[in-house]
Parts: sequence; C-alpha cells; structure tokens
Amino acid sequence: MSGDDYSSAFPDTALARTAHTYLTGIAPTSLVNHSLRSYLFARAIGDHQGLHADADYDDELLFLGCALHDIGLTDEGDGEQRFEVDGADLATRFLIGNGLDEDRAAIVWDAIALHTSQGIANRKRPEIALTHSGIGADIFGLHADLLPEGHGLSVHADYPRLDLGRDMADIIVAQATAKPHKAPPFTFPGGVLQERSPKSAVPGYAQLLAACPWES
Repeated sequence: MSGDDYSSAFPDTALARTAHTYLTGIAPTSLVNHSLRSYLFARAIGDHQGLHADADYDDELLFLGCALHDIGLTDEGDGEQRFEVDGADLATRFLIGNGLDEDRAAIVWDAIALHTSQGIANRKRPEIALTHSGIGADIFGLHADLLPEGHGLSVHADYPRLDLGRDMADIIVAQATAKPHKAPPFTFPGGVLQERSPKSAVPGYAQLLAACPWES
C-alpha cells in the first residue's frame, strides 16, 4: 500500500485525509506504518471494550492522535522539548491551521503528549486512552490478546513493520545526542538514550540525588 492510499478503514473526513497526507510527507515509512497500525489496533481494542466509534468516542480525534503521535521524531517536528511534546505542539498548530477547533485540538494534544505515559493516559478520556493502548499494542504487543484473531497479521500485511524499533530508537538517540535536554531523566526518550548510550549525559536517580544541595 503506497503512502498516497487512504484506506476505507480510516475516518472519511477531509481533516483526517489531510493529516494522512501531511504524515506521509514528513515521516519515514516505518513511522507512517506504525502510526496507522496504532489507529487500527486502537479501534479494535475499543471494540473489545464495548466502545463505539462516534458514540463513545470521537473517531476522527482518535485517528488524528494516532496518525500524528510521532511527528516529533521528524525533522519538521524536532524542537527543544521531549519528542512527545514537540509532536503534540506541531500537531496542534497543524490541525488548528486546518480548521479544527481549539477544544478538540486540545484532546489530540493530550493524546500525543501523553502517549508514552503509562498510568496516566489510560485514565483519560477514551480518545486519549485508546491512542495510548493502540500504540502500546503496536510497539510492544501490549493488549495483543484483545485483538480479534488474525487482526494483527492482517494489519501488518497492509502496513509492514520495516525495522520500526531500530528506526525509532535511532531517531530518539540522534535527537537527544544533539540536544540532551530532549531526553530528560525518567522519560521514555531518556530511557532509550540511556539504554543505547549508557555514558550519555542523562543523569540517573543516584546522580540527581548526589547533585541535590539538600542532601546531607
């Protein structure tokens, strides 16, 4: 499936199509496929939970959150914050610029900014919680048991994995090596950087305590 194709499985709205085109224009194919798989997994997990699109949650917002959740890992989205927040800010600017109202854009901001925040995102409204669940299902296979039989294979056949794990880690490390403040301690990017580069500038818990002026 080419980057120009827009599946009938995605919301049939002008903004969703515009976001899809934007994503495929700025992100490598491995991240594009991951983002689209995340939406398809999020929808399936919602179905398993008895949540109905456009009744229990806004399906367009779910798609936008999933589709744009990693644009902070693109050259266009590489700013001065951790990639989740850079991506949320860029997505919000893009969506508001294309007609989405600020209240709905704020939901997408939360979905993107919190997508690596286990224990927080899953407590938020369905669009945010399902974005988190769909992404986790794709990256690590979390909640894979909630997907219909054969669904994962079908989705991967349409949107192949293409060394996603390596590509994502490479981008995170490259961004954080150039700008260490993009990988703060105890965050997802900070953890990836420490694992890939144990001698990185990201301090651990003991180092932070040692630098605290209040410690005796």
